[in-house]
Amino acid sequence: MDQPSSNSEDPLAAKRRLKVLLEEKQERRLYNKAKYWATEMAYPWQWNLANASKDSAQILAMAANQVGKTSTGAWITAVHLTGLYPKDWLGKKFQKPIKAWACGISNESTRNILQTNLLGEPGDPAQQGTGFIPKHCILETTRKPQVPNAIQSVLIRHFSPLTGNQDGVSRCDFKAYEQGEAKFMGLPMDWIWLDEQPADGIYTQCITRTVSTNGIMMMTFTPEDGVNRTIHQFMNDIKPGQRLIQATWDDAPHLSEERKTQLLSQYGRHEARMRSMGIPVFGSGLVFPLPDEDLMIDPIELPQEWPRVCGLDFGWDHPTAAVWMAWDRDTDTVYIYSEYRQDRVSAQQHAPAIKQRGPWVPVIWPHDGMSHEKGSGIGLADQFRAQGVNMTIDHHRNPIAPGESGKGNIKIEPGINAMLQAMENGQFKVFSSCAAWFQEKSMYYRGDDGKIVPLKDDLMSATRYAFQNRARFAKTQAESNLTNKYNGQPLPIISRGTV
Repeated sequence: MDQPSSNSEDPLAAKRRLKVLLEEKQERRLYNKAKYWATEMAYPWQWNLANASKDSAQILAMAANQVGKTSTGAWITAVHLTGLYPKDWLGKKFQKPIKAWACGISNESTRNILQTNLLGEPGDPAQQGTGFIPKHCILETTRKPQVPNAIQSVLIRHFSPLTGNQDGVSRCDFKAYEQGEAKFMGLPMDWIWLDEQPADGIYTQCITRTVSTNGIMMMTFTPEDGVNRTIHQFMNDIKPGQRLIQATWDDAPHLSEERKTQLLSQYGRHEARMRSMGIPVFGSGLVFPLPDEDLMIDPIELPQEWPRVCGLDFGWDHPTAAVWMAWDRDTDTVYIYSEYRQDRVSAQQHAPAIKQRGPWVPVIWPHDGMSHEKGSGIGLADQFRAQGVNMTIDHHRNPIAPGESGKGNIKIEPGINAMLQAMENGQFKVFSSCAAWFQEKSMYYRGDDGKIVPLKDDLMSATRYAFQNRARFAKTQAESNLTNKYNGQPLPIISRGTV
């Protein structure tokens, strides 16, 4: 009878050993989430966000809902806190333990979202370490007073990226916007993560905290609160050392087409672009809170009998901008059909572009066109006149209200209100070819004090001048030929529909 080999193993014992190994593997995955997430789950846009820290001090991930913004922020924060950088990491590597903040809107949301993603489910000791900070790295936690199961700070083992050995202890504090701007003053910080859109004051305080350390601030949010100064800067006036990363539903493979369709069905059309693309198109602070679709039309042939007027806003560091408007007198409907925007060039260089759209079209200009340029002593409006631009005899003024007297004022709000009313009444249309106009409209917003923020508003201002002065100055080409001369000669008749 054959004897069993000395190397053979009892089948039941083998199963028990396999079970132990599987449990150990499951536990390693459970308590070392960051390691497996980096290699198996991170999408390209999430790696782009992680690597943006290589040469950026302020980073904004402005993305759609449900694409993994918070998970990505927690993963990146955990990696910096521990020094356990993945092999494909191209971003900044802190060579020493760091001081960090993880910040949310309220104490409760910070606990439920950020704390959960970093440490594990609040209130359950067995869950500690199931977030993106590995269990073996969590040394000590301090409770936040008066907020059940909330952590105020956590001490974390940091490992040298060079040697792999533990070289000290990082600290992460959890903070909430609702605590107020004063709570964001204090000690220098190496890393700050803001999950959800911060107020402008908190954003600038966080920048200040990272100055002396050459630290980094990262924001991850969907712009649900509309445009504020911070978003406006990242989208329109981004500075060296800043980075904007955007992600849409198309960047999140875990969202099926069926799921996207189901989600979109829950939103109105005004909200859908913000939710699915991360674009702040319908914020409460917008000056003109109407969707582009309500104003946009495909270019049409403009009848000769519709008078035209051009609005011009002067600039140098910011662009000189112009819009061309046709006016259907019968329905009192205006049509923005062309645009122009260019900075740091003279009137002599602007003039050909303006005259190309019809040298006979009256050009209305703002009050600062009367200002004399230093050195030449020639007013801005006169500089354009000297180049053959058909500048109106008077600058922009609002129409005189019933019961009022005088020449009309130059206040901003009357024009804004009149334009908004025309938009809401369907009497304000813009050609789809005016892409820069729609870009400015989406970023034209009011600050916390209710006042319009005068940033990147050049085309909007030019539009207001044209709109408010259409009754005074808009003319057909035939009417313009009767009253004006162009370089001393009658103006030529141009073909119908030329824009």
